[in-house]
Amino acid sequence: MMGNILGERLVLMSFGESHGKCIGMVLDGCPAGLPLSESDLQTQLNRRKPGQSIITTQRKEEDRAEILSGVFNGFTTSAPICALIWNKDQDSRPYDAMKNTPRPGHADFPASMKYGGFEDYRGSGRFSGRLTATMVMAGAIAQKLLFYSLSVEVVAYTSEIGGIVSKPVTFKQAKTNTYLNEVRCPDVDSAERMKSLILQARKQGDSVGGIIECIATGLPVGLGEPIFSSMESDLSKALFSIPAVKGVEFGSGFGGSRLKGSENNDEYIVSNGKIVTTTNNSGGIIGGLTSGMPLVIRIGFKPASSIAKKQRSVNLLTRSECEITVPGRHDPCVVPRAPPVVESLVSLIISDHAIRGGFIPPILKARKND
Repeated sequence: MMGNILGERLVLMSFGESHGKCIGMVLDGCPAGLPLSESDLQTQLNRRKPGQSIITTQRKEEDRAEILSGVFNGFTTSAPICALIWNKDQDSRPYDAMKNTPRPGHADFPASMKYGGFEDYRGSGRFSGRLTATMVMAGAIAQKLLFYSLSVEVVAYTSEIGGIVSKPVTFKQAKTNTYLNEVRCPDVDSAERMKSLILQARKQGDSVGGIIECIATGLPVGLGEPIFSSMESDLSKALFSIPAVKGVEFGSGFGGSRLKGSENNDEYIVSNGKIVTTTNNSGGIIGGLTSGMPLVIRIGFKPASSIAKKQRSVNLLTRSECEITVPGRHDPCVVPRAPPVVESLVSLIISDHAIRGGFIPPILKARKND
């Protein structure tokens, strides 16, 4: 299934199921000479893993990464990097009981039709948000590759939950403050209100959605391959692979459609000998190519589909209508665990294009002794 593969030169293949023995990834195309250890992957995995606070699912997974190949003496070798995580705290009993009753908002029904009932339905199988951990392992490598070779930094943070909107923050504030609270919002006042809203939704047996903003700085000019592999095209494809994502916008996004051209255009100036724009309504991408300005993306997440409230469904065997209540341990809001996933996919796509464009060489010789 080609749907399990992302990228052209830096290629990610994801494998495993939510309640299977393990989940993992193979990353092919990483240059030789990048210092890499399991701790590099673990830092990002720890930011995503479940059971960290009262506003996330209480499934307790260590999410301990094991690198099986592609690293020797602390450096990448250019061979495919395989890493996996063993699943340890899965409880499939609720899913066995619901296997013939599709949960509203989940992929149960279309997946059953597509695969004839042979799909792994436990914990949503391949459609589970748990598989984002495979993206995070690969993305942690890409993130380090970008910073190590090009000094590119990628930061994602919660900007909105359930209609509560964060105050605007600088890149430095986002980088410094995002992980100082449970909702991953660098604006402390908004973070407290967001947390209260999430807890209220959980108490009511419901859920809320929100928006993640991602900024990448230090990008070279000209990353992207028009027409069908533009930077926006490939980033959108990757970000829409995250379960619960229903919207992606760049720069002024939909707001720009309400402006005049004279208001939305980014005018060029020379600053310290460098060509820059006075505004960044394009979000750092023009004509599908990076402009050298910060990349700015916003990603909309729907409310988590697994809720305790009664909902209508059907029995697939009898074709009769029924009611369903989804038991188990679920996130009342997936947004607080999503920033490292967004950072990972954005880093993977940027790295892939940087390798394609020759900005990252096949061997990272210059800093081997770091």
